[in-house]
Amino acid sequence: MANVLGINSVYHESAAALLVDGELVAAVEEERFNRIKHGKQADFDNPHQLPERAIRFCLKQAGLTADDIDHVAYSFDPKLRQTRYRADWWDPRLEEIFRLRLGQVRGAVEELLGRSLGQRLHFVSHHLAHAASAYFPSGFDRAAILTVDGIGETAGTSLAKAVGSRIQVVETFEHPHSIGFVWEVFSDYLGFSHYDASKVMGLAAYGDPEVFRQQFHSILRADEMNYGVAPEILGVSPERYARMEAIFGPPREADAEILPRHADMAAALQEATDAAVTALVRRIKRQVPFENLCLAGGVALNCVTNELVKQSGEFANLFIPSAPHDAGTAIGAAFFVHAAKQKTPPQRGYATPYLGPAFKPREILAAVKSAGLSGRQSKSPAREAANMIADGKIVAWFQGRMEFGPRALGNRSLLADPRRPDMRDILNQKVKHREDFRPFAPSVLAEHADEWFDVGERSPSHEFMLFACRVKPDRRDLIPAVVHKDGSARVQIVSRKSNPRFHELISCFFAKTGVPIVVNTSFNDSEPIVCTPTDAIVTFRKSGIDALFMDDVVLSAKAEQARTHGRPTDRVSRPAARPARHDRQLEPARDRMRPASPSPRRN
Repeated sequence: MANVLGINSVYHESAAALLVDGELVAAVEEERFNRIKHGKQADFDNPHQLPERAIRFCLKQAGLTADDIDHVAYSFDPKLRQTRYRADWWDPRLEEIFRLRLGQVRGAVEELLGRSLGQRLHFVSHHLAHAASAYFPSGFDRAAILTVDGIGETAGTSLAKAVGSRIQVVETFEHPHSIGFVWEVFSDYLGFSHYDASKVMGLAAYGDPEVFRQQFHSILRADEMNYGVAPEILGVSPERYARMEAIFGPPREADAEILPRHADMAAALQEATDAAVTALVRRIKRQVPFENLCLAGGVALNCVTNELVKQSGEFANLFIPSAPHDAGTAIGAAFFVHAAKQKTPPQRGYATPYLGPAFKPREILAAVKSAGLSGRQSKSPAREAANMIADGKIVAWFQGRMEFGPRALGNRSLLADPRRPDMRDILNQKVKHREDFRPFAPSVLAEHADEWFDVGERSPSHEFMLFACRVKPDRRDLIPAVVHKDGSARVQIVSRKSNPRFHELISCFFAKTGVPIVVNTSFNDSEPIVCTPTDAIVTFRKSGIDALFMDDVVLSAKAEQARTHGRPTDRVSRPAARPARHDRQLEPARDRMRPASPSPRRN
């Protein structure tokens, strides 16, 4: 038996994963424990800052100690970085700091585990770790693998081939040809933070790509089987922003109104990305002519592009893991090392996202008591929650093991009625405290998904909310809260096998309303997704959530208000329905207009 610990901490989305004899037993992101978005800032001087809490959870979940770890896999190869790095890419002084900190990774890991590792610490190429994170959970015996992100060691895109337990990179697109970095630059330029690609994706549906189409052709170009990025957009030159302003006009400040041209810019960026990624899909099909494709990297979170890849018909089968971004490289690095070092092949086809902590009834009750609350037991939590949702209530649903990846998939979710036209505004303004233009996802029963959405050929990845499917025209008026501006929805298909509790809730809602769908958004409020019962209670008490279900324990806002004898609390009132505005002030962007490519950051 071999126990392999996988670690990602080189940039952001710090995470840990653990394989026991080739089987994935745990994976979790550090942000869920330390409550810092993305686990830490992506910077030159902290790749040695390990996800300590995530590592400790993985060991505890498996019932292991540090002495039981046979191999440690870190999802970055410093030697590859040194070999391929070019001094004209960014400030050499910052690169020197980055390499010095990478040199401290071994010491940090050995100090945490309390022993020397010698040859048992392995530095895995970042894009190979991405590739493995998608390939082994896919269950494919062979596949083409496309990784698209900001940067690995030096590459923005990698094309790979997998057969059996062996993965081989066949081609890379080196910096500055980075689609992920282009998204960082324009997320900043549009007044968001460099982490906010999802906001730009949502905004794109409101724009006209033709307005800036030609301008984007000069920045992110694509032809039939190739793409390229203009280096001056990702360079370190101070004139870079002047060039962008000459093309697009002044950048939007974080607190400024969102104008039509901002949406047009987002739409053109989305269109250019679609063209570049589909060109890469055609390219890898020619080089690796298999029927199966795996996608990984931060750009694989773009559900609009993913849908186009699926519809292209280049590959018969498509798989994307629940965490295609950097957190997933913890899983991939562990899989890659197991495949290289062990005679028995690693686990295949185990794609569940439910790999984080779960909590015992006594732990939930202790958290309720510690908060000074008195919950009640529900004999049928799924039915009761469904009835509340049908009555217009917003329900927090905290069940079982926490999801791995950036999207809540029914275990740490906020749920609402998709039939209400005003529900999107209510959730955005009074619960999530975010921009009005941002859409919400539908979770639909697997048995009825094709009746409501143009799903097409199904993939296991439909369970991870990774495709933007068209809503059937005759159904759109029935579920207005989840229909985006362009008539699409980021669908999560829910099967009884993968999540029986969540499936039961939606089934109860279906029986009551005739709609087999609920609104599903992550259980958080300008913070990482909640992890513990205490996290859940804190977020419940500060936001406009009507009820919190933790297993069969129920807390209600009405009961809490009665307990405080109607005294004012920090809860918020429900607004009347009104048309969505797209000029709300947005939260301040971090590191406003900082250079993207001089850092090791990625999308």
